[in-house]
Amino acid sequence: MDVMSSPLHSTHPLRIFGISGALTIALGVLMFIYGGLTALWLFAVLVILEVTFSFDNAVVNSRVLARFSPLWQKLFLTVGIFIAVFVVRLLLPIVIVALTASLGAGDVINLALNHPAEYGHKLHEAAPLIDAFGGTFLLMIGLAYFVDREKDVHWLHRTEKALSHLGKIRFIKLVMILVVTGVVYLTINPPLQVAVLIASLMGIALHVGLDWVSALFDKQVDTSKTQKLVGMAAFASFMYLEVLDASFSFDGVVGAFAITTSVLLIVAGLGAGALWVRSLTVYLMRTGALAKYRYLEHGAHWAILALGIVMLVKLYQVEMPEWLTGSIGLIFIVTAVTTSVIEKRMQQK
Repeated sequence: MDVMSSPLHSTHPLRIFGISGALTIALGVLMFIYGGLTALWLFAVLVILEVTFSFDNAVVNSRVLARFSPLWQKLFLTVGIFIAVFVVRLLLPIVIVALTASLGAGDVINLALNHPAEYGHKLHEAAPLIDAFGGTFLLMIGLAYFVDREKDVHWLHRTEKALSHLGKIRFIKLVMILVVTGVVYLTINPPLQVAVLIASLMGIALHVGLDWVSALFDKQVDTSKTQKLVGMAAFASFMYLEVLDASFSFDGVVGAFAITTSVLLIVAGLGAGALWVRSLTVYLMRTGALAKYRYLEHGAHWAILALGIVMLVKLYQVEMPEWLTGSIGLIFIVTAVTTSVIEKRMQQK
């Protein structure tokens, strides 16, 4: 039997998505027992919401994951899942509410379990800090990809080529994001200015710090050969992926309370969605989708830039429907894949 056609082969969808599918079904059954058909429907909506929000995240993750050693790939799929589900989507929002509302952790946990509507309201009040941090961090990721003088493959040719030329100016990415931060600081409601500025600067500092550490240890790895990231180099990239995941997830957690106030449903739905995103990351990596679809990574980074802008726009009390926000990323991804396929066929002809 051809190993590529075997269900046991590492690229077979059943092997990659099987665990995610089984756990999603199990969680769906539990949610049905918990709240009937209504709970099951809300669970499905939250899973879809998480996947659509984080599809472009999976594309970026797959590029980084391909550089990991087998050990760090396993850590990403085990320890990383624990961090993504329980730390980012459960514990971190509790910490944020505790800090912004000046409450003790026990009080916030009590709100989350016994008064979910009030907990959701307080989390919504903390949304400006979440949007400032996440929006700034995502913009930094997008700028780091496009504002690169060595980048020679362009999808939106004129725009990307112009951004690439800007990369010749030293520290231009940092200057650009600081200008955006300054404009936001000067134009939002005065009561939010200081808090939003601090959150934005934290997002900038974290991206710069992770990028610096990663670059420092990357010098010890010969990526032109078969050597994979290990040790501190892998750890820095691992933390980069977790922060990226958090930046996408914060907005989803806040938005989820507009769908349901049940913390159990939110954690189950977004957690199951996170499992599918991780599986999708592995699928893209193992099938070499980034090489197969030339502009897939471009589309993902445009989607990241768009989501970062949406999060910053929310600071001005401009709320977009969750389905529309999630659709923006999918539109970029689908268009990039379609363009890649059309161009490849034209070249073959």
